[in-house]
Amino acid sequence: MLHIPVLRRGEPYRSLNVNVLKDIRTGEPVTEVSQANPGLIVRDLARVGEARRELEAFSVAELLEICKRAADLFLNGDLPVGDDSQSPDDYVRGLSATTGLPEALARKNMTKSHYVLDEMETVLGGLTRGLDLEILDRGWGSQQGRRVSYRRETDVLGAVLPSNSPGVHALWLPAIPLKVTLALKPGRQEPWTPHRIAQAFIAAGCPRSAFGFYPTDYAGAGEILQRTDRCLLYGDTTTVSKWRAKPGVQIHGPGWSKVVVAGGEAERWQDHLEIMAASVADNGGRSCVNASGVWTTSNGRAIAEALAERLAQIEALPLDHPDAKLAAMPSLEAAQKLSDYIDARLGAGAEDVTARFRPEGRVAEAGGCAFVLPTVIHCADSSHELAHAEFLFPFVSVVEVERDALLERMGPSLVVSAVTDDRELMQEILTATNVERLNLGSMPTSHVSWDQPHEGNLFEHLYRQRAIAGPGIAA
Repeated sequence: MLHIPVLRRGEPYRSLNVNVLKDIRTGEPVTEVSQANPGLIVRDLARVGEARRELEAFSVAELLEICKRAADLFLNGDLPVGDDSQSPDDYVRGLSATTGLPEALARKNMTKSHYVLDEMETVLGGLTRGLDLEILDRGWGSQQGRRVSYRRETDVLGAVLPSNSPGVHALWLPAIPLKVTLALKPGRQEPWTPHRIAQAFIAAGCPRSAFGFYPTDYAGAGEILQRTDRCLLYGDTTTVSKWRAKPGVQIHGPGWSKVVVAGGEAERWQDHLEIMAASVADNGGRSCVNASGVWTTSNGRAIAEALAERLAQIEALPLDHPDAKLAAMPSLEAAQKLSDYIDARLGAGAEDVTARFRPEGRVAEAGGCAFVLPTVIHCADSSHELAHAEFLFPFVSVVEVERDALLERMGPSLVVSAVTDDRELMQEILTATNVERLNLGSMPTSHVSWDQPHEGNLFEHLYRQRAIAGPGIAA
């Protein structure tokens, strides 16, 4: 059986304790994954200074060239997994089998990481606002006639990662050209992508020691969060709430992303139906940037009905079908439990409008997998629980609310696509503290500009600008 090892300073390590990942369709074993115990992680993190010095010996320009080579290797190369070799097709099949993500979507996500690696100079330009990257080599320099200096805040970036979508791994990739080593705790069902990225970097000439890859349990994840000065944490509300108060932990929780349709554009809502549908259903609805709400100042019912009819066309298909757009649930029982949870909250101002377009029910089976079909809820009450819900499938609530109450009632949002001709409202959204990323105009929430921060700015998370002066420093 394929074995995915721990990576200690980039070197494979086979643990006696393994987790066997099974095919979501058949229950057959796909791979065993070595598990890192907390003590091993603590010992490795005590030595990250050595690894950082090896990485720091490279210039940013050299690391950017390594990123380009890694991009091609990640997308096209055969890369080591323990004692075996993994082709791109092997990677896609394994990822799909253990996570339930269709192979077509796995390949699409693969291109996201490839793009970020290949265009890393542009990505860093956006994150640093055009900083001369040689300043990070020297420690100081001149930018627009001013002396500037940046101090790295950590030797290692910890990352406690999810299993929902491999595209999320593109967000920590800039750490390597920023000369920060990595301690990665992969999602339980998705060790494939971070391991393959690490191997692509190593094959491209990056120091092995820059990569710690630690499949582990809750206690091991806690050690990474406690012992790294900077960390990324992905998880649900319960998981991330425990770490919000710890300095240095950048939280990536639920997205609650939304499409806002207001003013005259709410009267022309038909023009924007496709971007609403894409916002909800792209990537199988599994990303934090997928819209879980459409908030509008008028025509809420009409929008809900049209969106339900549109999304009801998405079928449950086998994971290897080229047109598959839905990700599978772990089991039929899990799918039914989630569907029952939604049903129990209907009524009292919330209606499943998609029910009339799929009389066979919300749960479907195909290719040995169970699926929860796209669901559109019309919420007459903006405070209803389902108006603020988010699930790992294409689910959206459509809420009509008065214009002056819209921003306050919709709550926090990772992404808002604001489709409005109301200039005052647009300005209010621009300054709103409950909106992280903003798309102005008719574009889906899933649209990502990789040269802009996604959720927090990784450069500002890893580096701090400091004052610098003195006669010995050339401007």
